Amino acid sequence: MPFANFKVPAGTLSDEDKKKIVERTTDLYAEVYGERARANTLVVVEEVTDGGWGIGGNILTAAMLNGES
Repeated sequence: MPFANFKVPAGTLSDEDKKKIVERTTDLYAEVYGERARANTLVVVEEVTDGGWGIGGNILTAAMLNGES
């Protein structure tokens, strides 16, 4: 079963954005593995609490990613 897990800052995606991620990821897996994979493709869009993640030892926030600070 193809599986994709997207981790995104909480509150930064609309329901429509999440739907696009799920649909387009499913389409990609079906393109790569064939249509047989479509029904079994699992896509998770996981919202991470703001400040609950980091890169290179630095905590990141949605404001930082948006260039606000």
